[in-house]
Amino acid sequence: MVYLRLIKAILGLTSILCFLIPSQVIAQGSFTGGLQTSANFFMRDSLIGAANIPQYDRQLIGSQTWLDLGYSIEGFDLGIRFDAFNNSNLLNPSDSYTDEGIGRWHVAKKINKFDIRVGHIYDQIGSGIIYRAFEERPLLIDNPLYGVRLIYDLTENWQIKGFSGRQKVLFSEYRPTIKGATVEGFVDLSSENSVLTIAPGIGLVNRTIDDATMSNIIDKVSIYIGDDRIVPVYNTYAFTVFNTMVAGPISWFIEASYKTAEAFFDPSAVLTNINGVESFGKLVKEKGSVIYTSLSYAKSGLGITLETKRTENFDFRIDPNLKLIRGLVNFIPPMNRQNTYRLLARYSPATQLLSEQAFQADVKYRWNKSLSTNANFSFITDLDGDKLFQEFFTEVYYKHHRKWTLRGGLQFLQYNQEVYEVKPEVPLVETFVPYVDFLYKFSRKKSIRFECQYMNIGKDENADSGQDYGDWVFALVEYSVAPHWSFVVSDMYNIGEGKNSPKKDGVKKLLHYPRVDIYYTHKANRFSLSYIKQVEGIVCTGGICRLEPAFSGFNFSATSSF
Repeated sequence: MVYLRLIKAILGLTSILCFLIPSQVIAQGSFTGGLQTSANFFMRDSLIGAANIPQYDRQLIGSQTWLDLGYSIEGFDLGIRFDAFNNSNLLNPSDSYTDEGIGRWHVAKKINKFDIRVGHIYDQIGSGIIYRAFEERPLLIDNPLYGVRLIYDLTENWQIKGFSGRQKVLFSEYRPTIKGATVEGFVDLSSENSVLTIAPGIGLVNRTIDDATMSNIIDKVSIYIGDDRIVPVYNTYAFTVFNTMVAGPISWFIEASYKTAEAFFDPSAVLTNINGVESFGKLVKEKGSVIYTSLSYAKSGLGITLETKRTENFDFRIDPNLKLIRGLVNFIPPMNRQNTYRLLARYSPATQLLSEQAFQADVKYRWNKSLSTNANFSFITDLDGDKLFQEFFTEVYYKHHRKWTLRGGLQFLQYNQEVYEVKPEVPLVETFVPYVDFLYKFSRKKSIRFECQYMNIGKDENADSGQDYGDWVFALVEYSVAPHWSFVVSDMYNIGEGKNSPKKDGVKKLLHYPRVDIYYTHKANRFSLSYIKQVEGIVCTGGICRLEPAFSGFNFSATSSF
């Protein structure tokens, strides 16, 4: 059945191509493609929590694969993607998912000033606050619009865009519909002596709930009593106004968004039942707003970026019954530094959709060709002023000719584990992380890199031990032979006892979490084989985060483009 759907989709696109384009020129087109695949071999380790899901208990192997194919000719753009999931833990790290089929297809053509696209469409309005259709494979987020998009160039610098359809979910679509429109432009006000440009835009999105989804909402709110009662609506509208101004070395972006009152789930709202018993979590009906701005300056080796954001009741989903990272219509930009080093990224804050007020400042300065520095500060609270996250980060980078480079710095962090990981009555996690990264080149092709990080964590007074898992140390060695091979060995060691440290026979254990990676690259092909033992933690991609359990086993991955 799956292969029949794949054949039908390919034949359908081919039929359209043959109908619209003379057969003698089809061969003159351009084919492109890409393959990405990953497979896990699960090895049970109950001590670290890598157990009690189907893959560890019986399935042992899980995989996920994406194959993209594209064809362009005579202004036509056709694309199709085949997805396959086999006992995969990507959709839900604590469960297994198996399915396969057409994950995406599209047909597009630009006729003079008119751009037409049908099928699965990735797009966004402004910075994405009211609408963004995008893909993040590490979290299995893939929510393009399944429908039609039309773009018309009003002038060389102004265009109007409209779209309509339903949001994709796996190999199907949600039932509610989405419609949207935006007008965007560019105005150059520069003179001979100065640069001044603006890029304004406005946007509108409408979500209409279908009867079946509305019945599910009514079933839930029908048991609410008193002030908890709400009257859900079929149509919700979101509006946004945005502009980017560039004046010499200064760039300023601002966006203000508003969402009409609708039903959404508030996990912190108190629900009172008919017996007077209170519990947390219910559907509420409120309007929402977001204002976000970013101001940047770059000149003579100095770069400064200031950002601030205020979010109130902006949980905008295709279906109000959905939770976590599912069914999101929009994307609200994160307000913290996106760290890449293992211990620096251990406590990452997920964007809060209902109540968040945030500020971030980033300063970079290049002293000369060899030396540069960076400092970053981010501060996030809810709208009541309760602290959610604070980070102060510094880094120094030094390059000695072409022989070696040294990077090092410090991170001071506070993290509200009660909010971000839903762990009740725990204090703010406080960490101090120094780190160093040293790269030495033996020759143009051979190099070795050393990386070391140490995390000192605050004390948990209630548990008379360190917070969470306690202190950590991380070390890594990477040896590379360009352009083909890279070998990486690392270990993350729990050196300080914490409240959540694993136990065996009632005794807390300080454990190693080793990892070994082998990478091979040949032209447009890249392969990797890894042995991984990983602690439970938050995984974030662009501010979208989820808590993932510990992992133990092997991973094989391959990517190829053609």
